[in-house]
Amino acid sequence: MEPLLDRPGPQIGRSSLGERMTSCCSYRTLQAWLPILTWLPKYRLSWLQMDLIAGLTVGLTTVPQALAYAEVAGLPVQYGLYSAFMGGFIYTFLGTSKDVTLGPTAIMSLLCASYVGGDPVRAVLLSLICGTIQTAMALLRLGFLLDFISFPVIKGFTCAAAVTIGFGQVKNVLGLKDIPHEFFLQVYYTFYRIPETRIGDVVLGLLCLCLLVTLQWMKSTLEPPSEQEALLTRAAHSLVWGIATVRNALVVVAASFLAFSWNAFGSPVFTITGKTSQGLPPFRAPPLFETTPNGTSISFGEIIEDFGGGLAVIPFMGVLESIAIAKAFASQNDYRINANQELFAIGLTNIMGSFVSAYPVTGSFGRTAVNSQTGVCTPAGGIVTGVVVLLSLAFLMPAFYYIPKASLAAVIICAVAPLVDYRVVMQFWRIRKLDLVPFLITFLLSFWEVQYGIVGGVVVSGLMLLYNVARPSIKVCDHGVLVMELDSGLSFPSTEYLNTVLYTQALQASPPRSVVLDCHHVNTVDYTVVNELRDLLRQFKLRGVALIFSGLQVLTDWVCSGLQVRTDWVCSGLQYNQIDCICLFPLSTSLSIRSWRSCWQQTCRILDTPPVWRRH
Repeated sequence: MEPLLDRPGPQIGRSSLGERMTSCCSYRTLQAWLPILTWLPKYRLSWLQMDLIAGLTVGLTTVPQALAYAEVAGLPVQYGLYSAFMGGFIYTFLGTSKDVTLGPTAIMSLLCASYVGGDPVRAVLLSLICGTIQTAMALLRLGFLLDFISFPVIKGFTCAAAVTIGFGQVKNVLGLKDIPHEFFLQVYYTFYRIPETRIGDVVLGLLCLCLLVTLQWMKSTLEPPSEQEALLTRAAHSLVWGIATVRNALVVVAASFLAFSWNAFGSPVFTITGKTSQGLPPFRAPPLFETTPNGTSISFGEIIEDFGGGLAVIPFMGVLESIAIAKAFASQNDYRINANQELFAIGLTNIMGSFVSAYPVTGSFGRTAVNSQTGVCTPAGGIVTGVVVLLSLAFLMPAFYYIPKASLAAVIICAVAPLVDYRVVMQFWRIRKLDLVPFLITFLLSFWEVQYGIVGGVVVSGLMLLYNVARPSIKVCDHGVLVMELDSGLSFPSTEYLNTVLYTQALQASPPRSVVLDCHHVNTVDYTVVNELRDLLRQFKLRGVALIFSGLQVLTDWVCSGLQVRTDWVCSGLQYNQIDCICLFPLSTSLSIRSWRSCWQQTCRILDTPPVWRRH
C-alpha cells in the first residue's frame, strides 16, 4: 500500500532549540503520531471496496474466535467481543501496517487466565495497566528492550502455550466439567474423568475439527485462477475461497443451529455456552479496586501486588507478538512500519479497551493473514471489522446462548495448532545447538507457570549473552611470535579473560614472548579495558618484550591521546604486511624514539608464511 511507504521517519542531525520546537509542532510531526494523515488524503474509491470486503471477512472470522478466546481467558464469552472491536478503530488512526488487526488472541488469553483467574474486574484493570505501560514505553522510546527477548525464548513460549491451550480445550470436546486450570492437574483429571465423557460433545467436536481442517487444507491448496479462465471458474474459486476463509463462523453457526434443534425437541445432548449479557458494553472507567462477595474491599495496590510479574510479562509479550506480525507482513507486502508507533497504538488500544470492559489484546496472526489475503489496502478495514463486532453484540447475543462449547474448542485447537513448530528444533540444532537451552527451559517451565518459563528463558539467554561478552573469541597463532586475533569488541567483563590469556600464552612462557593483538574486528572498548592494558604493558616492560596492536580502530585515539602513553612508552603508526599497526613496547626513559622494525626483529622473527589459527 503506497501511502504508508511515504510515512516520515526520524530526522537525525543538529538543530537549534527554536528549530526543534518548530519541528515538534509541524504537520510532519503530527503525521508521525497520526499515520492516518499520511494515507487518508490519497485514499481512492477502489481502496474502499477492498477495505470493505477485507473488513467484513475479518469480522466474520473475529466473532467466533473472540467467543472462543474468552473461554481460554476463563471469562464469560461476551468479554471476547468486548475486546475485539476497539482495536480496529484505534489502529485505523495510529497504526503503520495496513494488514495488522488487533484483538484477543490465544496467547494473550492464556496469559490473562494465568494472572486474573477468571475475574472480569481484574481482567479489565489489567488491560488499563498494560496499556499504560506500553504507552509509556512508546513515549520514552523503550522499544529496544524487546530486543533482549530472544527468538528461542519466544518460540519456546509459543509452543508451550499452544500445547497448554490446545489440551485445555480437550475437556470441552469431551464434555467434562470442573477440570482445574493448572496444566499438570488438568492433564491428570482429564484422563481420570474420561468415563464421564459426553458422547454428543465428542461427536460434534470431532466433526467440527474435521470440517475446519478440511476447509483449511482446501484454502491452502487452492491456486488463484488466471485471467484466461472462464468467468464461472473464477466465480467458483472465489466462492470456495470465501467459504474456507470464514470457516470458523460457518462451523459455529452450523453447530449452534444443531444444538438449538436438539434443545427444541427436548433432547439437550451438547454442552452449550449458556446465558450471556446482551447489548453493548457500557463506556465507563475501569474500577481501581475490587469488592469481594463477602464485602471486603481489595485496594488498587493489593491488586497490583497480586498481578506481580504479569505486569512485565503481558505488556512485553503483547508488543512482541504484534510487532513481529507487523514486520512479517510489511516485508511480505513491501512497505515499512514504525515499531515505536506500533507500540503506541497497542498501548492506547488497551487503555481505551479497558473503558469498554476489554481484557489485554494484541495483533492476531491468523486474522492479519486473512486481512492481507483479502486484499486490504489501508488500516480502515479495521473500522468495518469493529462495526461487525458491535452489530454482533447489539443483535446476536441471544443466539450465542446455543453455541456448543465443543465447536468453540475445535476453533481454538485449529487456531493454535500451527504454533507448535517442531521444525524449529531441527533448525536450532543445525545452526547453533546452544539455542536449544533457552528454548527448552522456556518450553518446560511454561507448563509449570507461564511467567517462570518466560523469565527463565530470558535469564538463560542473558547469561549466554554475557558469557560471550566476558569470553570473547580469541584465535591464537603460534608462529615464532604470538599473534592473537580478537573477534569482537572489548568491554569490562572480558578484561580478566584477556589478561589471563596474555599471561598464560606470553608472559609465563619461558622465555617471555612478544604478542601481536589483531584488533581489526574490535570496534568498541571501554575504560576498564584500557586501564587493564596499562597494567599489562607494565608487565611486558618488566619482562622486556613487546605488545603490538594491529588494525586499531576506536582504541587508537585513546592510546595516542596520552591516556596510557608515558615517557617510557612510544606509540607510532607503522606499516607491517600492509596492515596498520601500533606498537607499544617498553623503552628506556633516556630514549625518545626507537625503530619499530629493529625492535620487532630483536624480539621475534618476521612471519613469512600465512599463520595457522587455533581458537583459544
